[in-house]
This record gives sequence, structure tokens and C-alpha cells, in this order.
Amino acid sequence: MNAFSTLPLAAELLSALDALDYVEMTPVQALSLPPILENRDVMAQAPTGSGKTAAFGLGLLARLDPARIAVQALVLCPTRELADQVSKEIRRLARFVPNVKLLTLCGGIPLRPQLASLGHPPHVVVGTPGRIQELIDQGALSLADVRVLVLDEVDRMLDMGFQDAITSLLRQSPKSRQTLLFSATIPDAIRAISRSLQRDPVELATDADVGSPEIEQQFFEVEAARRFDALVRLLTCFRPESTLVFCNTRRDARDLADGLVQRGFSAQALHGDLEQRDRDEVLMRFANRSCAILVATDVAARGLDIDDLPAVVNWEASTDPDVHLHRIGRTGRAGRKGLAWTLVAAAEMPRMAAIEARVGGPLRWSSLPPAGTSTAPLTASMSTLCIDAGRQDKLRPGDVLGALTGDAGIAADAVGKIGIFATRAYVAIRRDQAATALKRLRSGKIKGRSFRVRAVD
Repeated sequence: MNAFSTLPLAAELLSALDALDYVEMTPVQALSLPPILENRDVMAQAPTGSGKTAAFGLGLLARLDPARIAVQALVLCPTRELADQVSKEIRRLARFVPNVKLLTLCGGIPLRPQLASLGHPPHVVVGTPGRIQELIDQGALSLADVRVLVLDEVDRMLDMGFQDAITSLLRQSPKSRQTLLFSATIPDAIRAISRSLQRDPVELATDADVGSPEIEQQFFEVEAARRFDALVRLLTCFRPESTLVFCNTRRDARDLADGLVQRGFSAQALHGDLEQRDRDEVLMRFANRSCAILVATDVAARGLDIDDLPAVVNWEASTDPDVHLHRIGRTGRAGRKGLAWTLVAAAEMPRMAAIEARVGGPLRWSSLPPAGTSTAPLTASMSTLCIDAGRQDKLRPGDVLGALTGDAGIAADAVGKIGIFATRAYVAIRRDQAATALKRLRSGKIKGRSFRVRAVD
């Protein structure tokens, strides 16, 4: 048994692990944490959902000196969504470590509040390369005291054109730093970065997604012009509560989501053209079950972490077998069963050989369900309300739940996930109770104060 208790961790970190019910290490944690805690550089290949965030999070927290007011750890991520996810996990791990300050610094949101927040330097910074460099250029952020620098999902950062920014940031940090590199794939470009910027790194790999018995993969040969009908047939026959559909282009993501909505489905698109607030709302609605189908591009879906995702669909097969595994690895987590469907047109058949070689066995080809098996579109079980108040107003999930189950008279089992952002909060309400909850929150108070409340969907 690879128990966390066998690691040389401070009591505060062990207490956090116990509170989170983290008992046994995942494969990537068991492989990477011993060298990380020995201050070794690490280059790790690990899929999404493998527990890598807790691995490097524990490593960087173990090296912090909370009494020293300076940036001591920097985590670079390809997208705002992943940075938010990483920040939440590190905060959970640091809950019993006193006086630790963490800031999330990403593009897509105004610069001024971030400049103000850096007036009192944090111990840990999590962010995207472009915004981190911008803040350094403005003299608001210094990497002079960085002890641990983490590159998370490096393959996607390179795909997004961040190689020069990454190299520059690494060279602006102390040579004595520890550098931890995590990626779903390790192409030559990442090995080149490692050779130039890491010191004798420990290289390790886990392939937890390959051939996972929890994921039922099925491939369907379809005519390109009949893709939409094939998807509708699968969704209406099997009726998964939540489905993530991957498209290769932004245009396909927008068009497919629009088409599903026109057919009566609860669907939203997630792509790079959305404003940050809209992206947050789309992700929140999908995570809290007030949107049944999320149609996304690969880059937009980075950092998306849904606890229980029943199904993933490849609208079009990926050209990269590692990306294919990364996509389907979003389902079938934590011992749950998951469905992964891939729609394959004739022109995409050559890609199947590469996927077959990557999974190490024959693909399972299936026939579509008969037409007319079921036709009712998928709708969401929950509805989302947005409250114009958040962390800056000292609002907590318990305050929102208390207002709903108290004066508003909503049953606790009708309230779903509650997400608190800096200036707003989102709460999922069972759809048949949403109108009542909205009316009563608007006429009542939260923490003794009145806030604007609106329905998102």
C-alpha cells in the first residue's frame, strides 16, 4: 500500500490529506512524490485525472516558508480553467498551513485588480505564461525567490505557442530552483526544454488511461453528412445525464451546440472566442448539471474536471492518439463506469490504426441504435442562479445554502453545487424549484444584505 502517511510530510499537510480522505497515493503520486520531496527535478508523463496536481501541490507546499513574504512557488498552466482548478486543489492541501497566500494570475480578466493584489506578495502564484510575463514586465511580480517552478500540461502550452514565454520565465527564476514538468505527452520539444532547463531530472510515466476497464469505448462508422443524426441517436437512446462532446474546431463546436439547442437539447459551447465571464458560466452550468451537453474544443476543455462524467463523444476522431486518450480519460474516473463514443467518417479511417496501436489492441466497432428508438431530447435536471456577490463580499457557500433553506424555504435536497467567485456566486437549483428560489432570494436577504439575483438559464 502506497500510503501518504509513509512520506516525510509536515503534520499540517498530513492533516489536510486526512480531511480530504486522501489515503493511498495514485501511481503518479507514488512515483513522483519521493523524488520531489528530495528536491529533485522531475519530468512526468501522466494523463488528466491521475492525481498530478496533488503531487506537485504537496511538493511545493513542503518547501514554503510562510514567514518569508515573497513568491516561492510558481505554477504555469495553459488555460485559466486549469489554473483555477490547480489553485483550488493547492488551497485545499494548504488549509492547515497558517498564513499561506496564493494568487491566480491569468489573462482574460482586468489587469488592475491583479496589480493591486500583488502589493502584498503571495507565497504561491498559479497562472498562464502570458499574464505572468506581463506582470513581471510591469515590475509587479518578481521570481527572484522562487524555489519550485511547475509546468503543468506542457504539451498544451506548446500547442498554444507559449514556448518562448515558458523559456523566458524559467530563465528569470533562480538557477537553484526545483523544476517540475508534467505533461500528458512528452514530444521532442518538451525533452528539449527539459534538457536546457532541468538538472538531472527523474523521468517517469504512467499510462492509467490506456485500456482502462472503467471506460467502455465504442467506434461508429458514419457518413460525414450524417454525423449529427448519429449523435442525436446515441444521446436519445442511452440518455447520459452529462455528455462532453469534443470537436476539432471552434466553428464545429459553435455549430453543433446551436444545432442541438434547436432540436430541444440542453447544450452549450465552450471555445476560445468566449469572454472569461461567459466561459466561467458555461463551465459552472455543466459542472452543476444545469447543462446536459458541453461541446468543446480540446484547448478550451483543458482544466475541465467533472467529478462524475458519464459520457465523452469524439464528434470527429483526433489526429493524435494521445489526444484521443486524453479526451476519453475525462470519463470513467474514481471507479465509475464511463462511455466513450467516437464517430468516424471514411476520411478518418487512417487515424484508427494509430489509436489502435496506442491502446494496444483492436478497437470495438458498433452499430448505431435503430432510428426511432427514443426521440426525446436531453434536458438538464438543474437550473443555475447567479448572485452578484462573491468572495470580495465575504460570501461563503454556507451563506447561500442557509438563505435558500431558511427564509426561502427551499428543501436542502433541491440545492445543488454552489460556486463562489471573486464578485459573484452560482447555485444550482432543481429545475422545478428554480422559479420559487429566484423569487424568494430576490425578495429576501443573504447574510442580512440584499443582492441582485438572476437566472443564468
